[in-house]
Amino acid sequence: MYDFLNNNLWLFWLFIGLVCLITEMTLGTFFVFCLAIGAFFTVIFSLLSCPFWFQIVAFAVLSVVSIFFVRPVMIRFLHKEHNERLSNVDALIGRVGVVIEDIKGESNGYVKIDGDEWRAVSCDSSDILNGERVRVVKMDSLVVTVERLN
Repeated sequence: MYDFLNNNLWLFWLFIGLVCLITEMTLGTFFVFCLAIGAFFTVIFSLLSCPFWFQIVAFAVLSVVSIFFVRPVMIRFLHKEHNERLSNVDALIGRVGVVIEDIKGESNGYVKIDGDEWRAVSCDSSDILNGERVRVVKMDSLVVTVERLN
């Protein structure tokens, strides 16, 4: 078994690269993708019969170089329309929901947005009835301010 692995180290590096790619699909950070790049380039060194210590050093160096040069390019390429990615409550602004409890004048009602219920008020103090579609325009603490969609 040891002789097989020693004679076919390229399979080891190929396996490491594939595991890194699969892991990257679940994370989406492009760090593990850089490790995969290092592993795939190390397959070449393994096929050239370089010593194992050299392969490990090559893997480490290529992975670090990928993190500094490949990762920023990938992030810019794949997230070019979203320079600032909103999260949590900030991501609700602009979302569309449905009124599930009437919003009367300046009184609170409730809207359902992406399966979550939020206390809501109308942006222009108009009545918005149950079942109408609304868009979130502002967020104050736990209360969303909405406008009626036409």
